[in-house]
Amino acid sequence: MTIRILIADDEALLRMAFGTVLEAQPDMAPVGEAADGAEAVRLARELRPDVVLMDVRMPGTDGIEATRGIVRASPRSRVLILTTFDLDEYAFAGLNAGASGFLLKNTRPEELLAAIRSVAAGDAVVSPRITRLLLENFRPHIPGGVLPGPDERLRRLTPREREVLVEVGRGLSNTEIAAALYLAEATVKSHLGRILQKLELRDRIQVVIFAYESRLIHPA
Repeated sequence: MTIRILIADDEALLRMAFGTVLEAQPDMAPVGEAADGAEAVRLARELRPDVVLMDVRMPGTDGIEATRGIVRASPRSRVLILTTFDLDEYAFAGLNAGASGFLLKNTRPEELLAAIRSVAAGDAVVSPRITRLLLENFRPHIPGGVLPGPDERLRRLTPREREVLVEVGRGLSNTEIAAALYLAEATVKSHLGRILQKLELRDRIQVVIFAYESRLIHPA
């Protein structure tokens, strides 16, 4: 299957560089370019790409608002945030807006390609452990500096699913969760799939964010 990719960046040279790298891959095809967030949302709605490479800082509609718009307009499109700084406050906002992960702009080409393939397959490109650390570092950037209370959607979960949710939020892998809860790894994957469905979340990163914001997980 060919992964269809939309490139959103206000720098033409970067768009060209990304496009050159992607065109050389037999399983990837750049299908469009956007110079700002508004254009990215419009093209995502029209083209329905599998993955959107999204710059954060663009004129007009920035990458965060564009990510939010794309998640609404083209729910099957996965957004991969590109940021200049690894602990940029925009990274938290991007993940919270529905992005499936983030990378530094100076990431090596092979790492970028691997990330695109992972995101297209429905996986997160940032480990839950690193995501949790990111959230803890940027708690002051949450509006009002206060986390919301427990989410009503938690009532949809069985006790076992809630246990799995907590372990995912703690940053454990499926293998580690299986060992901690004395479950088969396949069973953990099944529970995680039902958690995503019941909580209406897109991927593992969003599960970590949900666990953090619901106060199931507390900063160290």
